[in-house]
Amino acid sequence: MRTTVGIIGAGPAGLLLARLLHNAGIESVVLESRDRAYVEQRQRAGILEQGTVDVLRAAGAAERMDREGLRHDGIELRFAGKRHRVDFPALTGGRSVMVYAQTEVCKDLIALQLKEGGPLLFGAEALAVEDAESARPRVRFSYEGREDVLECDYVVGCDGFWGVARKAVPAELSRVFERTYPFGWLGILADVPPSHDELVYARHDRGFALLSMRSPAVSRLYLQVPQGTDAQAWSDEEIWDELERRFATDDDWRLERGPITSKSVTPMRSYVHEPMRHGRVFLAGDAAHIVPPTGAKGLNLAVGDVVTFARALAYEKETGSSELLDLYSETCLRRVWQAERFSYDMTTLLHSDPEATPFEDRIQLARLERVANTRAAETDLAEGYTGFPLE
Repeated sequence: MRTTVGIIGAGPAGLLLARLLHNAGIESVVLESRDRAYVEQRQRAGILEQGTVDVLRAAGAAERMDREGLRHDGIELRFAGKRHRVDFPALTGGRSVMVYAQTEVCKDLIALQLKEGGPLLFGAEALAVEDAESARPRVRFSYEGREDVLECDYVVGCDGFWGVARKAVPAELSRVFERTYPFGWLGILADVPPSHDELVYARHDRGFALLSMRSPAVSRLYLQVPQGTDAQAWSDEEIWDELERRFATDDDWRLERGPITSKSVTPMRSYVHEPMRHGRVFLAGDAAHIVPPTGAKGLNLAVGDVVTFARALAYEKETGSSELLDLYSETCLRRVWQAERFSYDMTTLLHSDPEATPFEDRIQLARLERVANTRAAETDLAEGYTGFPLE
């Protein structure tokens, strides 16, 4: 097989890249190791930044998002029994976020790719990326019981942390920056309307909690738990009781309970691989960076990466200059490190560190008080949450 851009991975990054390239008149082939049902069902992110929303609209992939997604103009912070709302539009010049699950983004982009775009091969497992420094990099992959080769002008690895694309960067050129946190998130989906119309981020001495949603009828909630926790060790009643404790306020707000349909534990880590490009192989999304989910940045960072690549390749097509492609890693990493910083700040602002001293606990509360009472600090949070510019 032969194409201009070989895309490894049919998550939101790979699928959006294929759509952007199609709109620019550039051929691509998408290889996805899983089947379509798995891709359309795997639960991941649910918050789209303003920039991501704008990109999906410009790409012609937002019809259902605009119909079914939930625009949110703020979040609520809870600490010490108090509630404070952060008003995004008032602090950012009108920006907001959209609650629309990654599963739904993938469904929309898959439908468009199969209808209008180039080949999208499910069950095609990438085995290796070869000849990254040549003008014709190759992806070896298995498909329908046989091995095949995809010859490309460029390869973009949207294949996640465990994918093969990053292995194309020689170890002696790679730099890795990471931090592992001593806690994770126990996440649930529950068939009950959300107990608040916006996301609630709660700091509590017993640990962090997050009230989110997937739709007006389905709640998504999280509890901070020790690293290595087994989700099934928590009964439904224990989960609801603990959520109620951590969301408790001094007023009459109440948490609504309902049937829990799924439980899982998400580990918390920060990770960046530099560079994000080697030869004609480019890394995007979790293949290059991971953020703790507190800042709602993972999917949005991946979108920023593929937008940067698509713009750079379109520029080369129009002008013959590879200048923007050569700047890909540097351009993406500026945004990546700001998102890493924001996600780290949100995580350390709201989670209970099991080794924290009483002094550190009071500093954490002082930081929250500053956000609640100082417009400059509140604006910094709102600007970070709604998204850093797509350069």
